[in-house]
Amino acid sequence: MFLMVLGIGLTGVSTVRTVLDHYRSELPDVSTLTYYEPSLTTRIFASDGSLIGTLYRENRTWTKLDQISPHLKDAILAIEDSRFYTHRGVDPTGVVRAVISKATGSGGKQGASTITMQLARALFLSPKQTLDRKLKEVLVAVEIEKNFTKDEILELYLNQIYLGAGAHGVYAASDLYFGKKPKDLTPAEASLIAGLPQAPSDYSPLVSVERAKKRQKLVLGRMKTIGKLTEAEYQKALKEVEGQTYENKEKKDFVVLKVPYFTTYVIKQLYRQFDEEMLFRGGLNIYTTVDLKLQKKAEDTVKELVNKDRQYLNVSQGACVTVENGTGYIRAMVGGTGWKDKAQFNRAWQAERQPGSSFKTFVYTSAVECGYAPSTSIPDSPIDINGWQPKNSDGKFYGPMSMAHAMQQSRNVVAVRILQTVGVNRVIQTARKMGIKGKLRPVPSLALGSTDLTVLEMADAVSTIPNGGVRIPATPIKLITDRDGNVVVDNRFPSKTDVIAESTASSMMEMMRGVVQAGTATVAYIPNHEAAGKTGTTDSYRDAWFVGYTRDYTTAAWCGNDNYEKMWRSFGGDLPARIWRSVMVYANRNTKESKLPITHPSKVGILMCMDSKQRVGPECPNTYRELFPRYGIPRQFCAVHGAPKFIPGSAVKDTDKDKTKDKSPTDAAAEAAAQQNPAEAGSDAPMPSEIELPIEIPLDDPGQGSGSIPADQGREAPPVQPQPVDIPPPAPEAVELPPPPPAQPVVIPIEPPPPPPADVPDGE
Repeated sequence: MFLMVLGIGLTGVSTVRTVLDHYRSELPDVSTLTYYEPSLTTRIFASDGSLIGTLYRENRTWTKLDQISPHLKDAILAIEDSRFYTHRGVDPTGVVRAVISKATGSGGKQGASTITMQLARALFLSPKQTLDRKLKEVLVAVEIEKNFTKDEILELYLNQIYLGAGAHGVYAASDLYFGKKPKDLTPAEASLIAGLPQAPSDYSPLVSVERAKKRQKLVLGRMKTIGKLTEAEYQKALKEVEGQTYENKEKKDFVVLKVPYFTTYVIKQLYRQFDEEMLFRGGLNIYTTVDLKLQKKAEDTVKELVNKDRQYLNVSQGACVTVENGTGYIRAMVGGTGWKDKAQFNRAWQAERQPGSSFKTFVYTSAVECGYAPSTSIPDSPIDINGWQPKNSDGKFYGPMSMAHAMQQSRNVVAVRILQTVGVNRVIQTARKMGIKGKLRPVPSLALGSTDLTVLEMADAVSTIPNGGVRIPATPIKLITDRDGNVVVDNRFPSKTDVIAESTASSMMEMMRGVVQAGTATVAYIPNHEAAGKTGTTDSYRDAWFVGYTRDYTTAAWCGNDNYEKMWRSFGGDLPARIWRSVMVYANRNTKESKLPITHPSKVGILMCMDSKQRVGPECPNTYRELFPRYGIPRQFCAVHGAPKFIPGSAVKDTDKDKTKDKSPTDAAAEAAAQQNPAEAGSDAPMPSEIELPIEIPLDDPGQGSGSIPADQGREAPPVQPQPVDIPPPAPEAVELPPPPPAQPVVIPIEPPPPPPADVPDGE
């Protein structure tokens, strides 16, 4: 009999061993936990360190055990595994108690699963309730206990468990429910989090406050029973539980997304640098450039001023972007009058609209780069280009005038003549170098803004001018670090590229300052801060712009309607300029006063043809920059690729009035037009503060059309039908009379311009 029993016993042991060996062969390698990297939350911060956005598949921030409140550890152990530090992965007492509880139906405070078993299930096994999975859970738990210390296991558990409402780990839960870090939790707060692992959806206070508080009291009772709370501490915690409220109760989405116009743009940029796995599981820290106070001011300004003028101007939307000149940091971005979850359109960088006359900034910059000074005389007279006859906003012409005065009063015909002089491709190259990325068609109407650009592009590109000709790309990101604190992206020392000459930037600041002081944007005047900019009003009042800057900041502001419906006489010098002024006054709030860095350098940078080494013409493909004395600019143009068909005259400086008798009639007329006092000039002279009116801009190449403005645009003919202007043939071989050149002229090479974009047909 004894031998029979012994045989049966040995057979049973052998069978159990065979079964265990079978399951062990299927178990995962728990040693991989040494290199375990859980899914972590990527966090986005404002410039002041405030959290403004999170990206995650599992909202988790890893927290060391010594950074977790002892109350939370005690609460977790009390309700989940009070003998955690004494068992070896499996608690026999707990198993027996769970079996008895199950059989009698008496319920219980604990189940049979230990913390180690729960960790094994969460990391390695399926949640499916089967005997097969339970046996594997026990075996894996034993293996974990062999390879790791109790504190290491507890730390893994506290960072891995799901605690409701998208929160994984105690850090995310502490922040979600109480706005605290785990180390600062009270016993009452700890009891809420400790009660969640068993059934997060049932015991979450965001689902049922009543059930959550009942569970808290159960946890606190267990803490008192095992000696982790005194009677006094227990009673105090109960009172605290009764007074707890939860502000996030009504929230449906627990992704933090403050200032969404800005943060959504940041996320868009992150997608260009990182894959989705890294963004949503990598635990990156994104330190952005947004000034939250300025952002709020800009959002409030756009909403308030657009709504105020909604009925008066028939305007429904606005947008603005503010860039810090010296760093390229985007300090504010407003993409509309209010963010909506169902309409997340960001007009600051997603909407492409016609910039109108604000694009003249690049036309005039190209002219100065080619050696034409602000005092250069350009005829404001009728012109015919293959049947296209551009008009000024007031339908009048004022004869020769300086470039500075023409920009100040936004004379359209002058801008078109300048574009013809320097070449449309030269203007496109200049705009590209300064930061414009949108499609630019090589047609004459480009001088008047017949293209589609974003508000961000305009602010980014124009900031090159107050930077002294240095291009600093606009960025919303200052620094990115990985989960271990290693720097991944660093924009604290931005790349800088000289794209236009310092002398060009100085002249442009001088001319654009006149637009604010006595031109089409006097509304944008800021006390104690020199400002400059350019207005833009497009076809039939569909778009209104003002793009301007102070020494430290550049802001572009736009107003219009999403459906391209016409506004009612809305000008760039009105609503956009008022938005710009309000935002820029606040942006400069910490600076008492500032002046534009207008330097008037003694030497000016002029583009020269790389092939002929002569002054650049409109068709020269490759250029470099050379410095010349301000009054010693070469007069000889490129003989290889051709000189401009029209060479503007030179107007003398305003202070040289005693030299009037030596001026040519063209120069004298230009100076008179630039200096004339409008108050004494009669009704035919443009008032310095006049607002620019819209002009119809053909979007197609005039050379391909019928030679007239399309009939459906409904524009009346000007009082005097302009006649074609005969462009004189090139002058005879010029006699060069420049002053003696310096002994060793400084030559600054410029990279050859890129070929025209593929989507812009040559010769159009």
